[in-house]
Amino acid sequence: MRIAILEDDPDQLSHLVRTLEQLLTIGDTTVSCTALSDGLALQQVLRRESFDLLVLDWNVPGLAGVELLRWLRTWQADQVPTLMLSSRASEQDVVEALSLGADDYIVKPFRPLELRARVQRLMARRAPVESSPGERFGRWEFERLTHSVLIHPAPGEAAAPERHALSDREFSLALTLFQHLGGIVSRAHLLESAGYSSDELPSRTLDSHIYRLRNKLGLEAARGLSLRTVYGRGYRLEALQQVES
Repeated sequence: MRIAILEDDPDQLSHLVRTLEQLLTIGDTTVSCTALSDGLALQQVLRRESFDLLVLDWNVPGLAGVELLRWLRTWQADQVPTLMLSSRASEQDVVEALSLGADDYIVKPFRPLELRARVQRLMARRAPVESSPGERFGRWEFERLTHSVLIHPAPGEAAAPERHALSDREFSLALTLFQHLGGIVSRAHLLESAGYSSDELPSRTLDSHIYRLRNKLGLEAARGLSLRTVYGRGYRLEALQQVES
């Protein structure tokens, strides 16, 4: 799980990173935090990288957390789950942040267990924090224990599900793409999800994995999906027809 944190108080920032990494690392789920203290710096990062969760302070240098949120929702059309974590506690402030697209709001100082519960609730929209036996997106069902993907027949078709066995890395890549359906997933995000470390990001490895996944799972218009390259960013898996999880 990739989390970007915007917080300009060094003590608060280290406490927040430590809390999230310790409380949310469960089973196969590991947490990596990108921590920044300047809103403009995070804006530049978000132009090229993708995350599973954003945690934003309000009053920070460069660009306020709510203005960054406004830009993200309006100009980037990015619906990444976002939690505002601020000392501003008035009802008006909370309403403003939520109206701009924040998914939740916590007033400082935060309570670690409450923070974990709220983050888990937000992340449940894309992926459970705790491992589960499977996860389904419309016709595509992911079986974690066997690292297989079942493609169920379309409504009205009398056919057995197709089963496709994937390698560990292929399974992680495919699941990440489906969990971010409709959004851009950066190359670094995908490679990290496949188990590559940040200092070994092979330039062509990801493209080779994506090519094999597209062929194995039939990620094409005939099945109601489109997997395309977003130049300079990564990949976007889009549903050409509604896909319900």
